[in-house]
This record gives sequence, C-alpha cells and structure tokens, in this order.
Amino acid sequence: MPFLMSAPPDHPRDPFALNAIIALAFAALAFVRIGIPSEPYFDELHYLPAARAVLDLGFATNLEHPPLGKQLIALGIWLFGDTPPGWRLPSIVFGTVALFAAMRAAWFSSQTRAASLLTGLFVGTNFLLFVHSRIAMLDIFMVSFLMVALWMFAGAVRENETGRWRLVLCGVALGCAMASKWNAIPIAILPGLAFFAARWKAERRRLILSTRGWPVAGISLWEAAIWLGALPLAVYALTFWPFLFWSVPQGNPTGLVDLHQNMLALQTQVPESHPYQSVWWQWIGNSRAIWYLYEEVDNAHRGVMLIGNPVTMWFGLLAMAWCAWAGWRQKRKDMLALVLLYLASLALWVVAPKAVQFYFHYFLPGMFVSGALALGVERLWQRGERLVPWALSLGALAFFLYWFPILTAAPLDDPQDFLRWAWIEGWR
Repeated sequence: MPFLMSAPPDHPRDPFALNAIIALAFAALAFVRIGIPSEPYFDELHYLPAARAVLDLGFATNLEHPPLGKQLIALGIWLFGDTPPGWRLPSIVFGTVALFAAMRAAWFSSQTRAASLLTGLFVGTNFLLFVHSRIAMLDIFMVSFLMVALWMFAGAVRENETGRWRLVLCGVALGCAMASKWNAIPIAILPGLAFFAARWKAERRRLILSTRGWPVAGISLWEAAIWLGALPLAVYALTFWPFLFWSVPQGNPTGLVDLHQNMLALQTQVPESHPYQSVWWQWIGNSRAIWYLYEEVDNAHRGVMLIGNPVTMWFGLLAMAWCAWAGWRQKRKDMLALVLLYLASLALWVVAPKAVQFYFHYFLPGMFVSGALALGVERLWQRGERLVPWALSLGALAFFLYWFPILTAAPLDDPQDFLRWAWIEGWR
C-alpha cells in the first residue's frame, strides 16, 4: 500500500484504470447473494409497486417522491424480469457508478492519485454505499447522480478546455439527482452558487458576460446559469412524463405545481413513530442502526444491517474537522468544498419538517465523511506517519470484511447471532 500513499509527483498519472478496477471489484462483491432475500424487504415494499406502476402506466403510487428512481427500478424489471435480481441490478449499476465518480471527483479536485484511490477504499467500504447498492431504494440513484455531477464540475474546473460539455453533463446529473429524491436539492444548488461567487469575486465590471477567470475560463456567468440552473430544472420536469398517463388519487396529473403541493404535504405529514427512527446527532455519532432485514428467510436466519463503518464514520469526523482547519489555513478549495458539501447535506435534516427520520438519510453526508478521511490519511502519509495511515486503511477494510455477512444476508447460526455485530444498544 505504500504506492497509494507516497508523496505525489509533479505530474501524477491519472489513476483512471485503478479507479475502474476498484469500482468493478465493488460491483462483484455487491452481486454476492443479490437474489436473497427472494422477497421484497424494507422499503422495497414501497418502491417496487411504484416501479410496476411505471410499467403499466395505470395508477400512480408512492407520490411523496419524484419519479426517476422508480423509473430506473422499472427499467431493471423490464430488462431482467420481475425478480430479485431484476429489482436490484439497477442499484448495483448506480452504486458502482457512484464509487467511480467519487474517485474521479477526488482526482480532479486534488490531482493526487492517493486521494483518489483512498477515496475508493473508504467510500467503497463505508457500508452505506454497499448496502444501498443491493436494495431497490431511491437513495442510491440520488447519490450516484450527485457524485457524477461533482465529478463533472471538478473536471470542468480542472480542465477548462472540456468545461462546456462537462457543465452540460453536470446539469443533467443534477436534474436527475433531484428527480430521484429531494434530498439532493441542497447539493444541487451549490455548483451554480459556487460559479456565481467565484465570478463575483474575480470579475465585477462585466459579471454576466465575461468569460475570463475561475472557475471555468471560456464560460460566462449567463451560460453557466443555463447549464447549472435552467437545464437541471428542465431535466427534473421531464422525468414527470408518467403523470401524463397515470391516474392520480388527488390533484391534476398534468399540473406540476399541484403535484408538488401534494408531494410536499405527503413529505411533511406526521406518521406513526418507528422503532428504528433516529435524529441527526445520532447519525453523526454512528450510534443508531437500522436492520433492513432480520428474520428467517430463504431457509436460514439472515440479516441486513445498516450502520456506518465505525473506522470511517468516527475517524472521518476528525478528518472533516481537520479539512475545515487546513482548508481555511492553506486555502485548499478541495478541502473546503468537502466541508461545505457535508454541512449542506446534513443541514437539510436539521431543519427539515420531517417528523420521522432514519439513519439512511446520512448516506450522502457519509460519502463526504469518507472523502475527508481519504484526504486526512493522505496528508498523514505525506508527513511521514506510517502507523496511523496503515491502521485506518486496513482497519476500514477489516471492518468491512467482518461485517460482510450481515451486509449481504448471509445465513446465520441462530437468532441471537446478530449480537456479533450489534455491539451497543443503539445497534440492536
């Protein structure tokens, strides 16, 4: 592993091939027992009927969320059959893309191979991405599109000659992310705001028309507003095409305003309490797990536990604090961007009028915590430290391997076997 953490050369080689290998290895592991359980579990019970409604264009269901994620699940069913692999294959594909895109974003933002490859290690083993890459839920699509958007934006900033087409792809991905789940909105507005802030600081006289300066030379502010503002909204609106055919229980199926009022009302309603509900400070402390599955199914006791990798989530918080300090002191835009992304994605749940929340809402912030740990470990290695970088890197991997049976619904010895992983009361 020293080659991962050595000081970067003056002109580091792009780790594209290694990024692809890591992503493919992740996909191969995600395929393990992908057909188990053989029946829908956890929120698949909500999203599979909604996906089938896309295929028959009959009666709309699950109206509280935008439609794109359910369309992608429906695509899997259409291509591979209405079976567990058919339900879950789109999640594997998008989970793999999310990991690859996160590594590419780290490469373009930091220009170091170590940061990119360590991002692959810590993101790929953070449990959150892996579990959601194996279940037909909406969160994986939202996170994947956001990672692609951040990759494209970082690439446009780093390679200005490719800026236009990258910003176009960034805008499309931002629209798709919002159309998968509204959780994406706080992040989706940041690229446009960052572009505006940079131009405001660098070019005051011809703010709208100038194509000079950071973040993307050759792109004016008005053009950036098209790609990062108007285009995402247009893409978002286009994903509502099924409503032209669906029968909708309430409201006008062709009126987006009316539909969104209904969606907002469903999002902010007060449901019954849930045994696995939690709050944002518990997510930060990694102290409240969700058991997506724990029962006798497919001829064995099996479980699927959602919690963050303890190494990554706990030490990643320290790394995030260091990124805030070092980014400000050293004017490292990549570090400050990670801090801003983390705070924005978490702040939504601090203020959101959603009465019942769950640990899976920390999925997106957890991606940024993983990226911060990658930068922290890289920096420690550059300073000549060896024990801590090795311990964190191998520790995250070891915890992933230890948790692997309870991430992939492996057969367990007896009903009390969950105690091997449920170390504290909040994990039970």
